Amino acid sequence: MTDLPDCPVTALDLDAIAEAEGRVVVFAEGPDRLDRAARRVNRLTKGALARLLESDGWGKAKPGEAQSMAFPVGLAAESLVVVKLPRKADALTARRAGAAIARAVGARPALVLAGAIAAAEQVALGAMLRAYAFRDCKSAGEDDDDDAPGPFTFAVPKPEALAERVLAMRPLAEGVAFTRDLVNLPANILTTTTFADRLMALTALGVEVEVLEEADLRREGMEMMLAVGEGSDSPSKMVVMRWNGGEAGAAPLALVGKGVVFDTGGISIKPAGGMEDMTMDMGGAGVVAGTMQALAARGAKANVVGLVGLVENMPSGRAQRPGDVVTSMKGDTVEVINTDAEGRLVLGDVMWYAHERFAPAAMVDLATLTGAMLVALGHDRAGVFSNDDTFAGAFLAAAEAEGEGAWRMPLGPSYAKLLKSQIADVKNVGGRWAGSITAAEFLHRFVKEGCPWIHIDIAGVTKPASEPDLAPKGASGWGVLALDRLVRDRFEG
Repeated sequence: MTDLPDCPVTALDLDAIAEAEGRVVVFAEGPDRLDRAARRVNRLTKGALARLLESDGWGKAKPGEAQSMAFPVGLAAESLVVVKLPRKADALTARRAGAAIARAVGARPALVLAGAIAAAEQVALGAMLRAYAFRDCKSAGEDDDDDAPGPFTFAVPKPEALAERVLAMRPLAEGVAFTRDLVNLPANILTTTTFADRLMALTALGVEVEVLEEADLRREGMEMMLAVGEGSDSPSKMVVMRWNGGEAGAAPLALVGKGVVFDTGGISIKPAGGMEDMTMDMGGAGVVAGTMQALAARGAKANVVGLVGLVENMPSGRAQRPGDVVTSMKGDTVEVINTDAEGRLVLGDVMWYAHERFAPAAMVDLATLTGAMLVALGHDRAGVFSNDDTFAGAFLAAAEAEGEGAWRMPLGPSYAKLLKSQIADVKNVGGRWAGSITAAEFLHRFVKEGCPWIHIDIAGVTKPASEPDLAPKGASGWGVLALDRLVRDRFEG
């Protein structure tokens, strides 16, 4: 797993600022509202800080943005990083400020003078999230200085209280980093077997982990899922992760993730251009894994079960064909029109298994399910589908609070009707129009009556085209923070 930078907290020592090495970070709104540390820095730099704060560039800067001065007079530091931030900044602005610090400091240590910032722990979370660097596939020494910022030492008048709050943020950052690692890994390294092995490591945090092999899946009647992986030499698996932090015997929240470690499209093969990005098609399983890690690491007082279906969709003489009919664990027969609409086949069986074994209090599934979701919402928001307005509202509120874009999409009988098959109970695609909605309606068939359910199509947010605020370019880790907040708000206490 990627090592995130340390964020130690120390007592503010104004006399030590001048000799601090690396980078010194100070917060300010404007020249007339400087805290003690900023006033000290301004005196040491002979008014250079005040001149920066009076400049047009500073006036145009947004809260959470940073500007740097190289080799400032009066400081031993290589640069002074000045962050625009109100003392009572909201959590998301504070996180953006932390991310700006991480971008600005590079690989050098940073002394963050955060004495007057109420949300300093959120600054630390933002710094940890942005400081992530995926290096598993690089040779030692390649671009080290550019990719590994930190550590960040926070200097405040009362360090004990902040140290405790920063420590509470770390499991969230590590859960996001775990998700990013999984999504960034190439498919020759993250096979179905190595994915399952990485999830087994969660037992060290107290998560009960069970791996169901192909013989187990066949015994359960999960023929839809097995059909997807028939063309691959990598064995299909389902991993069940149980965190029992709530009341004994209470029904759990079920989190279900699509884990297609590579998707060629199967016999309905994808175009060559961009196919390398299909290493991200296990993004839903990655979010479930990162969320389970975060919940366990922080000791969430809730019962949550995470289930991920791990397969590889490859063309071969054994692969399923367009026109095949497969039978789900539920018993529905499915006409496979397009083998590239495979994720819903995996999820349908895993969702039904979750119902049959755990009778969950509610269910959330996540998947990089449809290209149509990108057409509808781009890279800024995930599509949210639900059979329960209250549950959907709770998730959307959690996503908004965590700054993870989400937008509710419709369901309805007219969309489900598009999945009608001539030869089976249902077909796996409903045609060109409303592709994300018909995919959600397919999954809706595998939700038991009375169970609140949310389907989240994360095709656009899993690996956005441009660099988001809190992550480098690549896997975003979208969803871990929102799901953790959902558990806090709805399933704990």
